[in-house]
Amino acid sequence: MTPAEIEQVIRRAGLAPSLHNTQPWRFRILPQMIELHYDPARRLPVADPAGRELRLACGAALFNLRLALESAGIRPNVALLPHLAGPTALAEIRSGGHAAPRPETLRLHAAIPQRHSHRAPFRNVPVPTTERNDMLLAAQAEQCWLHLVTPGELGTLEGLVHRAHRVQEADSRFRAELAAWTGRPGDALEGVPTSAAGPRPGPQDQWVHRDFSAGVSPRPEGVEYESHPLLVVLCTHQESPYAELQAGQAVQNVWLTATARGLAASMISEVIEVRDTRDELRHLLGGTLHPQALLRIGYGGPTVPAPRRAIDDLILE
Repeated sequence: MTPAEIEQVIRRAGLAPSLHNTQPWRFRILPQMIELHYDPARRLPVADPAGRELRLACGAALFNLRLALESAGIRPNVALLPHLAGPTALAEIRSGGHAAPRPETLRLHAAIPQRHSHRAPFRNVPVPTTERNDMLLAAQAEQCWLHLVTPGELGTLEGLVHRAHRVQEADSRFRAELAAWTGRPGDALEGVPTSAAGPRPGPQDQWVHRDFSAGVSPRPEGVEYESHPLLVVLCTHQESPYAELQAGQAVQNVWLTATARGLAASMISEVIEVRDTRDELRHLLGGTLHPQALLRIGYGGPTVPAPRRAIDDLILE
């Protein structure tokens, strides 16, 4: 590939979602492969002490990179957690030859710049069964499972989300960490600026609690979050760093599949970040699957995407 083509691939990879938009990925370009590394400086020690969210984010970036290569006619061969590539290496991507991209690959690739966290309310329009099935298949394609939350599970899940939010808000270290990454000015290249924060949540909101505006933006009068969004839990069959990288790829496949079909999404992260509520969520789902991400999905209006780091910051020498 030419340097310009490689730069475009890395730029697409860098459009993945990450907790608080920390963008914790870096790439080393070698003659025969691309290495994906995590950036230790972008780890969130309070919200993500074990690095699980970091690996999910890097897995999502890996999925974008795969799509970009496939759209360029290159079949990527991916090795997760390579042993000889250094302590921060999460994946090696080599060329597996040339192949014409599939139409669905091109659709998902085109959706990459359109996908971003929709922190505003959704319209009161149900997600059709066809789109739900497409998202189920997207998760299964990455050896993961997508659980669609049933009406009978909503009450218990809402209680878990509220409890996780209270636990985190009671921790002054968590509040300081969140404030450091949110409410940023419009020219910031990382974190969540007020323009992309969405309306400030209120006590009446059932599913949206985290204030990404750092308390700066008032809530517009008459704006109400939906009470019954489509909620899905992305699950893995194992619990390990390898499975978390799989989960990140699956989350991005599901999210891009939704985006390509006119849907929007955002994460409800706190219930997964707090270990006790994550364990209870696993029990709610039957005890055999490991929940990795809870997404809120629906039809939204125009919103502002979060900023992105410069391409030079993403490249490891």
